[in-house]
Amino acid sequence: MAQSVGIKDVARAAGVSVGTVSNVINRPDSVATETRARVLSAIDRLGYVRSESARQLRAGRSRIMGLLVLDMGNPFFVDVARGAERAARDAGLGVMVCNSAQSPGEEAEYLSLFAEQRVRGVLLTPADATGRNIESFRRHGIPFVLVDRVAEGTTECSVSVDDVAGGALAVRHLIDAGHRTIAYVSGPPGFNQVRDRRTGALNALAEAGLDPDVLRELPTERLDVAAGRDAGARLLGLADRPTAVFCANDLLALGVLQAMYAAGINVPDDLAIVGYDDIEFAAAAAVPLTSVRQPAVTMGALAAELLLEETEAEAGTTRHRHEHRRVVLQPELVVRRSSLSAR
Repeated sequence: MAQSVGIKDVARAAGVSVGTVSNVINRPDSVATETRARVLSAIDRLGYVRSESARQLRAGRSRIMGLLVLDMGNPFFVDVARGAERAARDAGLGVMVCNSAQSPGEEAEYLSLFAEQRVRGVLLTPADATGRNIESFRRHGIPFVLVDRVAEGTTECSVSVDDVAGGALAVRHLIDAGHRTIAYVSGPPGFNQVRDRRTGALNALAEAGLDPDVLRELPTERLDVAAGRDAGARLLGLADRPTAVFCANDLLALGVLQAMYAAGINVPDDLAIVGYDDIEFAAAAAVPLTSVRQPAVTMGALAAELLLEETEAEAGTTRHRHEHRRVVLQPELVVRRSSLSAR
């Protein structure tokens, strides 16, 4: 096996000191043009790649930001990652993206990995409803920002969307369309987002003077298409089937839509459907899906910027004092054919 090329090999080939090679890599303007060209030629000829782990040990700071999301199979979190990666890249950092798959156990393992790697900081959408994983990770002293969840205190920053408002937008739209029996395909009840969207739905019913029993909840174990199909099958089995359904995310809504199509149920004439997130596939569905839009890319970028601000303040590289903030963005209803009956 060929040995890796080190900085001493480059110095020897260029006829300069190790310190000069280091300056060319880290402070090129401090080296004479001719010398710098000679060193760069040796680097290119030998194929030298600097050791990031060695650089990190010397600097005491990682150039990697961790991002742990609930489900990378959900395009919403892909967009969150895009926003975070863009902000990190602008700051000269990379992003290590991990997927908890909605599992508290996997979340704990990845948080341990982040701690072992001493990442610069972490962007986290929690899977553990108990908060134990966060409490354990907090002991490592690594800054983190919650994404798609409001921080329930002042110990960390968070970037989220007003899910209570979003749930109200969805159900208010269905009420205005004349629906008086509505199902809520909710997902795991331990997730704050699921509970907040339900609260918004109930608020919309109260505003309209309707009884909360108008909302029939169909919980699911996961927030994916398969869970939506299962919920759709249960919906079909109801003797007094609702005329509309609001789903806690678009993947659930697409699953419900598939179940209706397979059963010959017309959407929206027989059943109106509203999703949440407004992922790219929502507009491209067989029946374009009405959805509550979350600004996912903006959410990821803002979270990364907050994290960078905090880590720079801790390192003393900025004069500004960091204050933990809770940023709450506003959702938007995007109306498409799945909720617009021709009748």
